[in-house]
Amino acid sequence: MHAGMNEFLDEQRKGLVELVKNIRKSRVAAARKAAIESAARIKALNGRVRHLARSGVRLTTISQGAAERLIELQSDIVTTALSEAAEQLQRIADTGSVRDLARGQSEVLQAARQRIVDDIARAVTILKGAAGDVRKVGKRATVAESAAPKQAIRRRATTKSGTKSGAKARIPARRAARKTVRRTRRART
Repeated sequence: MHAGMNEFLDEQRKGLVELVKNIRKSRVAAARKAAIESAARIKALNGRVRHLARSGVRLTTISQGAAERLIELQSDIVTTALSEAAEQLQRIADTGSVRDLARGQSEVLQAARQRIVDDIARAVTILKGAAGDVRKVGKRATVAESAAPKQAIRRRATTKSGTKSGAKARIPARRAARKTVRRTRRART
């Protein structure tokens, strides 16, 4: 009976030693797996940061282009207003009667109204174009986010012996643990 007990204890000790080895291996494998997954997540963030930077550049380009077109519009408005004022003064100087002066004034007022309407339409067109370009940048960002994988790429780490770790490495550890538990239960009864 004493020899049977020693044999049982030796089996238990061997089983526990094997279990400890397997647990160590599985912990190392789990740590490697976590490191690989973290690296994949960081790489995915790099892509998102690059995409965000590109979107920022696009938005800056759009806003600068819109500002440039608005400044050119403003320059055209001021140039046209000054030209028309000079023409109006020239007409006043050339008119011979008050009736011609009144007729010229009404024509100038109608032309000024039309010019104001056209200038507002041009400004609205510039702003609508810029808003459309901004929406396109926003759509690209949402499409890129939805196209990005939701989970990190999972790869199995290779152990020193050249085998893949992961589920295959955990199976022997689980089996050894179950075996030890069964032996312990049998010994108690």
